[in-house]
Amino acid sequence: MSAFVQTGLLTGDAGVELTAPPRQRTVRRRAKVTWLGLVPFGAYLLLFLVLPTVLAIGSGVFADGQLTMANLGALGDPVILRTFWNSTWLSLLTAVVGAVLGAAICYALLGLPETGVVRTLTDAAAGVLAQFGGVMLAFAFIATIGTQAGVVTGWLNGVGIEIFANGAWIYDLPGLILPYVYFQVPLMVITFAPAMNALKPAWAEANLTLGGTRRSFWLHIGMPVLAPSFLASLLLLFANAFSSYATAAALASQGSQIVTLQIRTALTSETLLGRQNLAGVLALGMVAVVGLVMAAYAVVQRRAAQWQS
Repeated sequence: MSAFVQTGLLTGDAGVELTAPPRQRTVRRRAKVTWLGLVPFGAYLLLFLVLPTVLAIGSGVFADGQLTMANLGALGDPVILRTFWNSTWLSLLTAVVGAVLGAAICYALLGLPETGVVRTLTDAAAGVLAQFGGVMLAFAFIATIGTQAGVVTGWLNGVGIEIFANGAWIYDLPGLILPYVYFQVPLMVITFAPAMNALKPAWAEANLTLGGTRRSFWLHIGMPVLAPSFLASLLLLFANAFSSYATAAALASQGSQIVTLQIRTALTSETLLGRQNLAGVLALGMVAVVGLVMAAYAVVQRRAAQWQS
């Protein structure tokens, strides 16, 4: 006992303080150093997420340094409501289409080895195409199905098919559907593939042993297990499309059919001046919508992570 007291490993009536073993002190020091690695990411969130959100809220609910809720009345304007509705159905439509097509691709990849050439190329392509947007994507679609110089458009016109007989829809709201689906599908592949890969072969073997079929496996095991992950990915795709700006701004240069373009108009219009507060209110509305969607995504993702781990 005296030896332990002299080395300071016990505490008691003698008043000797308890000290941590050297290994524990090393682990604590490493944990403190590890937190330093989050500093750049924290600074990035502060500058590009927290600060813009605060500025948007401030410009929307403050006028001349005074707190006011008058600007929030703009959210009830029929034009503003229509732009929010356009953004909602466009985001929902492209999210559903992208989720279904992406899930089908993930299912097709299940039978291939994870380190094979096809899986590797698919993962690489999905990672690149999910980030392919803005002016480059708009130019790609104009060059492909544009009204004048589109390659596919010219070929279709040559065989008697006029896809723009009822107007140049590619530069209007319907023209955003294909570009949005273009980057929604690879994003779905990235987010949903881990859930598909987490399906255990033992579950399928147990299903066959008990007399089940492939159809019964997907109906009673596979689809219920994958449902939370699919819903979480769908919510992520919706938020991704709802907040998209660069592709719509480059392709639909005229008009303000969706919320992000309406914010651009409020900030840059040369005919309607002093509408910066409207831009802040619209941004505040977008933050509220995306925040609700991402909160639901976090809840569903926690449910999905219970079996994936």
